[in-house]
Amino acid sequence: MIIEHRGRRPAVHESAYVSPAAVLSGDVTVGAGSRILHGAVLSAEDGPVNIGENVVVMENAVVRGRAGHPARVGDSVMIGPHAHVNGATIEARGFVATGASLFPGSTLGAGAEVRINGVVQVNTRLAEDTVVPIGWVAVGDPAQLFAPDRHDDIWAVQRELGFAATVYGVGPEATMDDIMRGQSQFFAAHRDDTVLDG
Repeated sequence: MIIEHRGRRPAVHESAYVSPAAVLSGDVTVGAGSRILHGAVLSAEDGPVNIGENVVVMENAVVRGRAGHPARVGDSVMIGPHAHVNGATIEARGFVATGASLFPGSTLGAGAEVRINGVVQVNTRLAEDTVVPIGWVAVGDPAQLFAPDRHDDIWAVQRELGFAATVYGVGPEATMDDIMRGQSQFFAAHRDDTVLDG
């Protein structure tokens, strides 16, 4: 399904393929030879989504662009099923495995891999060819890698990265009521969407 959102329409190269069961919403660009498979969602909320050449976005993956944190996917990248790429940059030849999550402001250097259920936290930068092992967490700039059971060590780095400010645009004093009121207002823009195809 192709959707105009916030006055912007997706642009898909003629050699690319987008499944009729996928959703492209807003300022989304899909490069030559790329494949967007069934159930994938590429959503330019208030920032663009740019997909390079020969990229495969597999089933039920989400790629979201945000203000200040566009989603940029370089050439020859694989984004696995159920992966979540939110306001992140993936440089050429990156690999994001099934169920992996990349948060706003994160960057994967060329050839970096985030394996099954790996996490790359906000404002974290993985160096070229770095591998985040299955289920592990990358946090910081430069990234440090932690097993998921090392919550205290992860939090010691993460608390300085500004998660609430980066993801929700609020300070640390904001309550969940404050955050969700803002999110509800923000996503209300979808009421004005126009379905262009499918």
